[in-house]
Amino acid sequence: MKSRLFPMNPKKHLTFNIQRPTFKCAQCRSLSVERSALKVECFWRVLLLLALALSLNVHAQDLPLPAPPQDTPIKVTNDPAAAKRLAWWSEARFGMFIHWGLYAQDGCFYKGTNGGSEHMMQRLKIPLADYAKIADDFNPTNFNADEWVSIAKNAGMKYMVITSKHHDGFAMYDSQSSDFNIVKRTPWHRDPVKELAEACRKQRLKFGVYYSLGRDWEDPDVPTRDGYRSNTWDYPDESKKVFAKYFERKVKPQITELLTHYGPIAVLWFDTPEKISPDESQELVTLIHKLQPDCIINSRVGHGYGDYGVSEQKIPGAGDTKPWETCMTLNGHWGYFKGDEKWKPAPTVIHNLVDIISKGGNYLLNVGPTGAGVIPQGGVKDLQQVGAWMKVNGESIYGTSASPLKEQPAWGRVTKKDGKIYLHVFYWPEDGRLVLNGYKIGPKSVSLLGNNKGQLAFVSDKDSLTDFSTVTITLPATAPDPIDTVVVLTL
Repeated sequence: MKSRLFPMNPKKHLTFNIQRPTFKCAQCRSLSVERSALKVECFWRVLLLLALALSLNVHAQDLPLPAPPQDTPIKVTNDPAAAKRLAWWSEARFGMFIHWGLYAQDGCFYKGTNGGSEHMMQRLKIPLADYAKIADDFNPTNFNADEWVSIAKNAGMKYMVITSKHHDGFAMYDSQSSDFNIVKRTPWHRDPVKELAEACRKQRLKFGVYYSLGRDWEDPDVPTRDGYRSNTWDYPDESKKVFAKYFERKVKPQITELLTHYGPIAVLWFDTPEKISPDESQELVTLIHKLQPDCIINSRVGHGYGDYGVSEQKIPGAGDTKPWETCMTLNGHWGYFKGDEKWKPAPTVIHNLVDIISKGGNYLLNVGPTGAGVIPQGGVKDLQQVGAWMKVNGESIYGTSASPLKEQPAWGRVTKKDGKIYLHVFYWPEDGRLVLNGYKIGPKSVSLLGNNKGQLAFVSDKDSLTDFSTVTITLPATAPDPIDTVVVLTL
């Protein structure tokens, strides 16, 4: 029965302005939530909208994440040293990204105001002196490095990358070149980079660090394009900022610290090259490989340097023949955002992972721990489900390469490795027949991965004109795994 008070669709007819506490009703005038005199119908409409806003997490929706930086493709090289460095990474395929910093203290809110994301210092123009005071309360006593690494490992991840310094300039390790760091400024006085590096070695995960290269809101000498991501509230004159001073004073010393105090660093994951020059990018790469020759570097070191490319929050349609990686959030934010429970369902994560691997890439999946030092439970539950799938199907992910087919099949994705083709069936054929077109070699046998119930029947027909085979496989009536059942073709 239609309600007399709610004849309209509240999502369509009512809007809420988060910056100014005002609701607007399409059937009457704009109403302030502070008014004492409201028409009865509008009063109930406003209450209904408020409930909807809370359920939809309006804070997270109305403040979009900052756009990712424009990535520079890596230069095409046939460098044997680069191929050697990347060997473990190409085998691993799946890693955990961690964004953690002072912004997590109150879930990207500052004195009750929504800062939107880990960029809250810049978004709200918080003076450095005030932002630094957040460190006085940052005391993540629930942090447990072994637990974080176990969560990653149990999800099937093979490497971990954590923010050693984000755009706010605050070092999440014991930096000797800058006192603006977690050990010297917080009551916690611990070094999470050191503890995570040790935990990763103990549990046999590769360990890497993120470093914000071209943005640092603590340093006075870091300009950006037209000042759009600079600290212009503390240091307003962009023309006086000299990137080279910051590069010598902070970047090179901190990169040296990270590569000399924490054991093997498998990945240096740079962000936002911004105003770095080609010579400085080259100098940084040379420094890194001088200190740790096996450390791999992403393309955001700038100017085409680095070992692999980055695709942020998206999966390319066709992949790339050069090494690449998609980094993506598990919910709606990189850093911990209070109230964001929009976790990607485990089937979505698994399909994303398989889609990326089928195109030759790696998947770096992000979590944002709280100010207390805890990875949110919603994310942990997702990763446990992903881990359960990986325990059965990891063979079709680790060390595999891109699909040999020219087109992605409508029923799923394809990966390959060591004389085997892995058919990832997302959508189970209703007629019980799985058809594979466009491969020149017919299989010797077909089976279900992780299932010891014997071989599947198949027919292989070769086209004499094109020399391509069409393989038709008879499947069970129902999918053994409704998320992704893997069919293995042994060639």
